[in-house]
Amino acid sequence: MATLLYRLGRWCFGRRGLVLLVWLVLLGGLGGAAAAFSGPTTDEFRMPGTESQRAMDALEKRFPEATGASGTVVVAAPPGERLAPERVAPIVREAAAVPGVTAAVDPFQARSVSPDGRYALVQVQFADELPDLTDEQFTAFRKIAEGDHGDLRVEVGGEVVQERYGVAATEIIGVAVAAIVLVITFGSLVAAGMTLVNALVGVGVGMAGLYALSGVVSLNNATPVLALMLGLAVGIDYSLFITSRYRQNLMEGLEAREAAGRAIGTAGSAVVFAGATVVIALAGLSVVGIPFLTAMGLAAAGTVAVAVLVALTLLPAVLAFTGTKILSRRQRAGRGRGAAEGFGFRWGRLLTRMRLPVLLVGVLALGALALPVQDMRLALPDAGTAAEDSPQRKAYDLISEGFGPGFNGRLIAVVNGDTPAAARAAAQQAAGLIGGVEGVQAVAPPQFNRDGTTALVAVIPEGGPSDAVTEDAVHAVRDKVAGVEGAEIALTGVTALGIDISEKLAGVLPVYLLLVVGLSILLLMLVFRSVLVPLKAAAGFLLTVGATFGLTTAVFQQGHLASLVGVDVPGPLISFLPIIMIGILFGLAMDYEVFLVSKMREDFVHGDPPQRAMVNGLGQNARVVTAAALIMCAVFAGFVLTPDPIIKSIGFALAVGVFIDAFIVRMTLVPAVMSVLGRAAWWLPRWLDRVLPDLDVEGENLRRSLPEPAARPQEAAVSG
Repeated sequence: MATLLYRLGRWCFGRRGLVLLVWLVLLGGLGGAAAAFSGPTTDEFRMPGTESQRAMDALEKRFPEATGASGTVVVAAPPGERLAPERVAPIVREAAAVPGVTAAVDPFQARSVSPDGRYALVQVQFADELPDLTDEQFTAFRKIAEGDHGDLRVEVGGEVVQERYGVAATEIIGVAVAAIVLVITFGSLVAAGMTLVNALVGVGVGMAGLYALSGVVSLNNATPVLALMLGLAVGIDYSLFITSRYRQNLMEGLEAREAAGRAIGTAGSAVVFAGATVVIALAGLSVVGIPFLTAMGLAAAGTVAVAVLVALTLLPAVLAFTGTKILSRRQRAGRGRGAAEGFGFRWGRLLTRMRLPVLLVGVLALGALALPVQDMRLALPDAGTAAEDSPQRKAYDLISEGFGPGFNGRLIAVVNGDTPAAARAAAQQAAGLIGGVEGVQAVAPPQFNRDGTTALVAVIPEGGPSDAVTEDAVHAVRDKVAGVEGAEIALTGVTALGIDISEKLAGVLPVYLLLVVGLSILLLMLVFRSVLVPLKAAAGFLLTVGATFGLTTAVFQQGHLASLVGVDVPGPLISFLPIIMIGILFGLAMDYEVFLVSKMREDFVHGDPPQRAMVNGLGQNARVVTAAALIMCAVFAGFVLTPDPIIKSIGFALAVGVFIDAFIVRMTLVPAVMSVLGRAAWWLPRWLDRVLPDLDVEGENLRRSLPEPAARPQEAAVSG
């Protein structure tokens, strides 16, 4: 692989204009396609195979008028006053006039007025389902709360009130920090700017392609932001790794084109491996069988794949334009070689002397950070976790204030009978049974479809959508109505669907984690031709995952230091956060593992003692890995400042996970373990050595086939 990439790097370097033109044309074409064909994102979640989703699918056939999107208008009188029908009637008419609304129910007719008469709920039903609603309809519905209603307070909520968050100034902060880190690392504005622009081109291509597909593929609101977050982070890191190797090759006396070819052949091989692991892990989310999660995984995998292609092709072409300006002034002056050893070498020697205490303290500390995981709860986001000043959060709080939190988590029992008589009898029996379930606050009278064979029974739980008592009530209701004869009864609604999704994700999480760990052992065995190194890497990954889960649970669920990251109301973690985080962190962990340990193996193979090989590998790569980790942490942390709770939690988990894995696991525990193992770290049974293919990720075969560089550094002009 290294030889093939070496040739690719030289070819792209020599045809810099053509390669640059191809990428710019591709960027422009996909940008035009995105502008022409992009569609809206949604916060709708579907879960094929669950009871709640089966009930929703059945409603589309037997009770289609009940499957459209719905909204709620909350009306509140001033403290101490009661609502009058004549004051609420204009609000009902205004809601009914929204385009696409089939019904706006008067709360006094529907008996949806609070006992004290101060609060009222206007239920609004749309003809179309949520993904089919237009921006004009969303806007018209939200304007109800902005009208002049005198001293009445009016808020709008429900599934038709959703926030769409794009790229904001908070995310740009991460890019700015990345630029500063690059300048400090390279000591050259040209090198820093080129690396950043190269990554931005890859992100632009990936995001444009994603938005171009959004017109035909339904995407969750978090999908584009996740793809942007990951594509930007890995794009900068991959360019950083290759550019660093290119500069090193120039300082060793290689001509520019040869230096680029060897950088792509060596560091590029590691980039391909690291990128492939991320892509495989994210694409593997499709096996879970959840459409929105599949879309998120494939979208993020696509941006990572584009980042790899850009790093392997566009980067060498751009390097051809920079000449020796890619080096710092000191390096161009010929003082780059012979500089004093950096912190990485001193840190490696300290770890050699203190390896056992470091291992003990490190493992115990990460284990302690993982303790909150035992209390971790998963749930889909609801309006109660939205930003305090958002419309859906205001409506949620007002409903809870006037009616109780259960009115925000309403459930629907769907009763399907063969005949109207059977459906009616089963619905009445089910309503009576559900009313006696612990955790249920109220049950509404059944509503029947036109032919009377399907009934909807609204159920109000005592707790909010993400409360544990509501989850228990859902299971209790399902158990209670299971024995009703004469009809098929299923419990659904947004709250029930969220509980089903969370439980399914929690069930597949250990399996997915096992698959990822097994994959890491296999891939690293191919790369390092060792048994213990992959096992050590997998154990370190598990420590990273446990500590990251623990910290995220402590902040977002338990509320410790939650105000520092802008969490207004602590609650369960987003149900798909752990599985998404495992997929992403796996690839990033393998990234740092390869860049650090491959140099250790290279020096060991060349005859260095195990301890010296460990110190040299850490010393020569600590600077670039530190820069890469700081850049990723900065990019991910920038998303913590967004108001969207989903993006906020993902950004926090990834920033914390990268920090722990890079600085505690890969740059501390891994060298300490390598020092303890010594020669045993590279042990591989002979039969396994014969079976495993030689991927040559480190480019060892390539180095043997190429001449050694000149003894002195040269400032060769760029040649085509």
